[in-house]
Amino acid sequence: QVQLVESGGGLVQAGGPLRLSCAASGSIASIVDMGWYRQAPGKQRDVVATITGGGSRSYVDSVKGRFTISRDNAKNTVYLQMNSLKPEDTAVYYCRARALYTLELYDYWGQGTQVTVSS
Repeated sequence: QVQLVESGGGLVQAGGPLRLSCAASGSIASIVDMGWYRQAPGKQRDVVATITGGGSRSYVDSVKGRFTISRDNAKNTVYLQMNSLKPEDTAVYYCRARALYTLELYDYWGQGTQVTVSS
């Protein structure tokens, strides 16, 4: 089992920065990769950025150049640094971890943190 706790959301003006954190606990060694997803009202949950155990990163096109995903293995924490925020970035942001047990992948999600960008 993996437990995820997000923090760092809030209200920010357009153009401003915000950093999200996701602290993982439990079976940390089983985690294959982690990522950030977001869900705006009335829309589906979509991927924002992911990072593998080896450090490979990927981003959705709409955040490239503005968001950076990183991880601190000593703290078992993944971060999402968000710069130049836009009103369309407003959403609930979720942390996700994929863990490998007996050759099967399992998904774990945090509770979500609200990010609101005002224009």
